[in-house]
Amino acid sequence: MNLLSVEGISKSYGEKVIFEPLSFGINKGQKIALIAKNGSGKTSILKIISKEDTPDQGNVIFRKGTQTAYLAQEPNLDPKLTVEESILQADNPTLKIIANYERALENPDDQEGYQKAFEKMDQNQAWDFETQYKQILFKLKLDDLTASVGNLSGGQKKRVALCIALLKQPELIILDEPTNHLDLEMIEWLEEYFAKEKTTLLMVTHDRYFLERVCNEIIELDEGNLYTYKGNYSYYLEKRDARLAQDSVETHKTKLHFKKELEWMRKQPKARTTKSKSRIADFKAIKEKAHKRRNEHQVQLEINMERLGSKMIEMHKVGKSFGEKVILDQFDYVFQRNDRIGIIGENGTGKSTFLNLLTSNDTPDTGKIVWGETLKFGYYTQRGITIKKDQKVIDVIREFGDFIPLKKGKKISAQQLLERFLFGRKKQYDFVEKLSGGERKRLYLCTVLIQNPNFLILDEPTNDLDIITLNVLENFLLDFPGCLIVVSHDRYFMDKIVDHLFVFKGNGLIEDFPGNYSD
Repeated sequence: MNLLSVEGISKSYGEKVIFEPLSFGINKGQKIALIAKNGSGKTSILKIISKEDTPDQGNVIFRKGTQTAYLAQEPNLDPKLTVEESILQADNPTLKIIANYERALENPDDQEGYQKAFEKMDQNQAWDFETQYKQILFKLKLDDLTASVGNLSGGQKKRVALCIALLKQPELIILDEPTNHLDLEMIEWLEEYFAKEKTTLLMVTHDRYFLERVCNEIIELDEGNLYTYKGNYSYYLEKRDARLAQDSVETHKTKLHFKKELEWMRKQPKARTTKSKSRIADFKAIKEKAHKRRNEHQVQLEINMERLGSKMIEMHKVGKSFGEKVILDQFDYVFQRNDRIGIIGENGTGKSTFLNLLTSNDTPDTGKIVWGETLKFGYYTQRGITIKKDQKVIDVIREFGDFIPLKKGKKISAQQLLERFLFGRKKQYDFVEKLSGGERKRLYLCTVLIQNPNFLILDEPTNDLDIITLNVLENFLLDFPGCLIVVSHDRYFMDKIVDHLFVFKGNGLIEDFPGNYSD
């Protein structure tokens, strides 16, 4: 059953054409991902379909009575409302019945009020929905329903908006980067939820395990053309590779990145799960396997980075607290030259504080941190880039460096690095204010890398980057010869890049695990 048809929509902003006329349909039960590089108009397409924006030409035609919900990248919630009031606006009458019943439970003296609320729950068969409602609140860690939306962080607002979209129980949910700001536990729950629910989905996401486990169709927007693949992410990589192999015309340089991605996916075991059926108990075996993965990579860029001395960073019995909240408790670690460490843990367990301590942007309460003399940090934070008026892309990167030196006297110029990260020569002379959010993140990444650090720290680098850019970044990082620390909720990215984890468990407890996310 067709839920909607997109017929010849196009969009421009001033002289900049975002996309030419596009057409496709969505049928009931499909779980579709839209893939394209940053700046191609993915978010604009979702906004047009969800009636948040209008196309310059063309139409979106819905089957009569089709209910939809839209989760924006940056949710637009009323800051004056509480979390509960926002949820009750989800346009699901059963929610109001449940809310009345919950209030009746808080007033045991009002027997008549309780009886009416109880009967309403029975009449509307709301008991099962109440269970689901409470499960969604619990899984998304929305425990304070009286909190004002205006006081919430960006991540908390995103979780409230996701909760509202799920509780509307529409036929079609449109999702723009649904896993951003969710911790690993939430992402895994959302995967399971969507995999078993019969809801129709249209999403943009950079989370490739999410694509692999949830989606049954992928639509790719490439060089202005739409290509449809009736399968998950592995299927898409395989069929895309076959399509490009048949194409006699020279295609986009990302062809090679996808070929590597396909090879990597083929090496992975099927039906990967976190809770492995046979837990590997031997840490030595895990460590050997992790290093073997790393050594299998063939280096393409022999980066001649700043010299690394024998001493990197040493942390000796480091303690850090904020009031009664313990972040680190007697933490010891000596960083080695080729460490590739992933940091994972629930939101609020102190991951960003740890990075601030490492980079001397904060001081420990107890213990000491010793830094090597030859250390040169590259630190990609979640804050992004500060834009100056009338500044062009190439000017931004040249403020930080003109080239990255390679071995044998070779080098990558600032222009070549931008090209590697999908900024063509013409795009390099665009004004920065014209770039999309994802393109700005990509540019910020280049400003960090051009400085040729020997100790690279990336705090949530995959947020807002498209899958094509992630492939480029992964290949760059596999070539990077220095020390690398990555904080990310992107499990696929972590599996490819790191071979050692710090698992932040809260209350100052950090598990040192020799392996990657899937291990």
